Amino acid sequence: MPSTIVHAGFALLCAAALLDDRLLDRRALAVLLVVVVIPEADSFLGFVMAGAHRTVGHTFVIPAVAALALYCDTRVRERSFVRARLSGRWIAVAWVALFVHVFAHVALDWTHLDGVNAFWPLRDRFFHLDGKIAYSTADGFVQTFVDVRVDPETGTRTVDAGGGGTSESVHVNNPVQPRDPDVDVEEPVDRRFPVANAGWRLYLVGLGLFALGARRLRGDGRTTEE
Repeated sequence: MPSTIVHAGFALLCAAALLDDRLLDRRALAVLLVVVVIPEADSFLGFVMAGAHRTVGHTFVIPAVAALALYCDTRVRERSFVRARLSGRWIAVAWVALFVHVFAHVALDWTHLDGVNAFWPLRDRFFHLDGKIAYSTADGFVQTFVDVRVDPETGTRTVDAGGGGTSESVHVNNPVQPRDPDVDVEEPVDRRFPVANAGWRLYLVGLGLFALGARRLRGDGRTTEE
């Protein structure tokens, strides 16, 4: 599974791309790193809820509701509740934090193992983004991310976008619960805390650090004329 460090590396890359020089400071980065780590807290809920990991903190529904609420409050309402308590700077950071939560964590886990319970609590079903898109001189355009099938007898069309099991049937191993609680394991349990389980993940961590460092070193890019 992508480690917290890999998620953090992706978050730093997003911060370097989305935050301008006025916003890119230690406090803003600290907020983004906390936001990108928070979803992993659902691992601890596994003791009281089956399949909590990759469900409670790994849904697209909660950030969608938060984004809609933030938009309505800051762009639609005449008197903003958030603006009365936060400066425009922190509202901008809040938007980036939502982006980081979705794309640096939830969407990244969507591509790995059993995926995420994408629409929980509206729908209890895991989805895994897996497949390929290619053009072949023999087969033409090929994509396997979404499987569309038509029953020749009934004409019924079914669409499979990587749907899997539910929170009751899916357990994604994690350091808190490295094994399915319903499976008895006699030998000592191996709790692994991953750092980078593949070369591209280590590269992503390094790229995030490099991008952030490059942004800080170049300053605002302005030149002065005498």
